[in-house]
Amino acid sequence: MVLALTVCGLVVVLVAVALFVFHLRRRLIQRSGGTFDCSLRWDAPEKSDTSGKGWGYGIARYNGDRIEWFRIFSYAPRPRRVLERSAIEVAGRRTPDGEEELALLADQIVLACVHRGTRLELAMSEDALTGFLAWLEAAPPGQRVNVA
Repeated sequence: MVLALTVCGLVVVLVAVALFVFHLRRRLIQRSGGTFDCSLRWDAPEKSDTSGKGWGYGIARYNGDRIEWFRIFSYAPRPRRVLERSAIEVAGRRTPDGEEELALLADQIVLACVHRGTRLELAMSEDALTGFLAWLEAAPPGQRVNVA
């Protein structure tokens, strides 16, 4: 009986520590500001795939001329993907459709992009989209910006 209670107590403590670490990591990422909730689908298909597969939920952070994307359910302190402003080409935008609506947060817009020859899709709120497009267009003089 004592062993069972000890094991249960240990499991509860481990779950609490894991949740605390998730929360602490998110706070550290957001500490510098300029973050927004952003789902990402890397190597997106050529035509719209509304099955909802391939999406990863995360946090994006502006860092100079780069966007750093962190997977939300990870303990990694470094970003999973880094997108340079000069290499991002916006191909279009659309609203989520089909099963994709269940895979993404409510009221998100899907932005189709190309980054160094790789097709990707970013899903974000309307406010975050406005800020992202403004950030893209605010590139220093002499840099090309491709916004559709």
